[in-house]
Amino acid sequence: MAMVDELAGFVVAAGYDQLTEAACMQAKIRVLDALGCAIGALDAGPIRVLAAQNDDFGGNPRCTLIGGGRSAPDRAAFYNSALVRFLDFNDSYLAKGETCHPSDNLGAVLAACEYARGTGKDFLTSLAVAYQVQCRLSDVAPVRAKGFDHTTQGAYALAAGVAKALHLDQAKTANAIAISGTAHNALRVTRTGALSNWKGLAYPNTAFGATHAAFLAMRGITGPGEVFEGNKGFMDAISGRFTFDWSKEDLEGIIQTIVKRYNAEIHSQSTIEGVLELKYDEHLAASDIECIEIETFDVAYNIIGGGEEGEKITVRTKEEADHSLPYIVAVAILDDQVLPAQYLPERIQRADVQALLRKVKVQPMDEFSQRFPAEMPCRIHITLHDGRVLTKEVRDYEGFTTRPMRWDTVVGKFEQLSQSHLSPGRQKELADTILNLENVPISDLTTQLEKVRKQ
Repeated sequence: MAMVDELAGFVVAAGYDQLTEAACMQAKIRVLDALGCAIGALDAGPIRVLAAQNDDFGGNPRCTLIGGGRSAPDRAAFYNSALVRFLDFNDSYLAKGETCHPSDNLGAVLAACEYARGTGKDFLTSLAVAYQVQCRLSDVAPVRAKGFDHTTQGAYALAAGVAKALHLDQAKTANAIAISGTAHNALRVTRTGALSNWKGLAYPNTAFGATHAAFLAMRGITGPGEVFEGNKGFMDAISGRFTFDWSKEDLEGIIQTIVKRYNAEIHSQSTIEGVLELKYDEHLAASDIECIEIETFDVAYNIIGGGEEGEKITVRTKEEADHSLPYIVAVAILDDQVLPAQYLPERIQRADVQALLRKVKVQPMDEFSQRFPAEMPCRIHITLHDGRVLTKEVRDYEGFTTRPMRWDTVVGKFEQLSQSHLSPGRQKELADTILNLENVPISDLTTQLEKVRKQ
């Protein structure tokens, strides 16, 4: 049996009863967190561009757009996925050679579930399937070092989740996964060098294509059955050889994902928490600081610290700012927080943060690299003008697997992100619906999302 058929067998066999109580609760936390991120992004410039394109191109109004309107399932998958992703505030999964954001799958799974008139249980199960596939492929088949983006594994995860939501049989599920996996092998240049809007739109674009692929498979279109192991398939061309037994998988992968406390690239989270604790403990002001040295693990250094993916001192845009550890540390010290407001153009361009970020130096430490991803270790040294050196070492942050974020804390994050678009009563109604999602049709959720106000 080809690997894609084995994967399809896992997808078809997955059921809501496989979700443990802990996994189900974590799924609800991820849904609330992702939808808070989505609502908080409604006024962003690139999102308005996408909305205008939807208005221009149209689409059979089968599925809900968050914030109002309806469109075809693949367009709804793209638009809602872009909302979830744009702020770069949604969850992550850390593998040794790959980092991904599994809630990027939510928009496509939601559209498919709504199209199929599914239940909350269908949605939670399909989303958990997508999480499981993406996390496991990140573990065994990382592609970042080969020059490919993590959306490459996402093509398989998205097709699996959408096929599950559409209740496709094993053969059609395999075809959906094969079509999507063959067609969407994205380049890592998306996240290197001078960053662009595409950083936040690459996975939504894959969601669009994977949803399209699943609907083609639903109607009988076939895909290459040896997409993984075949001649010039995924293993041959990109990942290298690996083996995996999908028959032994469960739906617990979602528990191993992590939620962001701060609106910044995931590998910065422990550093931000440590810097802020040091500032509060020592009553520091930015004017006291001579220089800041951050010792961290190699993945953080390479992606956001000025390593192999480009220097991080030149910061002009939101995309460059949230992937620059020097900017993130500097703005945290100046503003006591890292939230969407810290990425407004006028904040990025202000002289205080541009000056302070140039005092931040980042270097990798082998010791910390060996402890990642079980930990997110870093050591912070802040040298003051009077010659004193303040040091703090941290290993994780609130939201990491060792210190998981509680429902009430995520509700607070959701309320903060959505307050401009939802009244307190509507916020509570939406949060309560998600908390009770296994007992309601998915239309209860989408109806509320359609009523979210745009500014």
